[in-house]
Amino acid sequence: MQEKAHSAGLMRVNHVGEVCAQALYAAQSAFAKTPLIREQFKQAGQEEIDHLAWTADRLNELGSRTSLLNPLWYAGSFALGALAAKLGDPVSLGFVVETERQVEAHLNSHLDELPENDLRSRAIVTQMRDDEAAHAQAAAGLGAAELPLPVKKVMEAMAKVMTTTAYRI
Repeated sequence: MQEKAHSAGLMRVNHVGEVCAQALYAAQSAFAKTPLIREQFKQAGQEEIDHLAWTADRLNELGSRTSLLNPLWYAGSFALGALAAKLGDPVSLGFVVETERQVEAHLNSHLDELPENDLRSRAIVTQMRDDEAAHAQAAAGLGAAELPLPVKKVMEAMAKVMTTTAYRI
C-alpha cells in the first residue's frame, strides 16, 4: 500500500509537470516572435498532451487524483511562458532547453524512486523522459540562448516548491 501511494505521489508530480508544460507551450506559442518558433511550440504542446493523459490515467489506475492546485500551476506557468516569449525567441527557446533539462533529471530521479514492480509507471516515465530530451534538442537546434546561472537556479527552486507541494496536494 505504501508503494502504491508513493507511485501515486510521483505520478501526481509528473501530471502537474504536464499541466505546466501545456501552459508554458501555450503562452510561448501565443507570444513567439516568428512563425517557425510559434509552430515549434504548438507542436511540442501537442506532444505533451499524451503525457498529460498518460499520467492522469495512471493516477486513476492507482486510485488517486490529480493535484488540487492545478489551476494555480497552470496560471503561474502561463505567466512564465509569456514572460520568456516576450524576451524573444532565443530566450524563450533557452527557457525550454533548461526546463526540459531539469525535467529530464527529475524524471530520472523518479525512475530511481518508483517501486521496481510498478512497470506501468516506469514505462510512462521513461517515454516522457525521452520525449522531453527531444524537445530540448529541438529548441537548442532552433537557436536557444544559454540562460544565466541565477535564472537556472531560480527555476530549480521553483521546481522544488512545485514538486514538493504536488506530491501531496
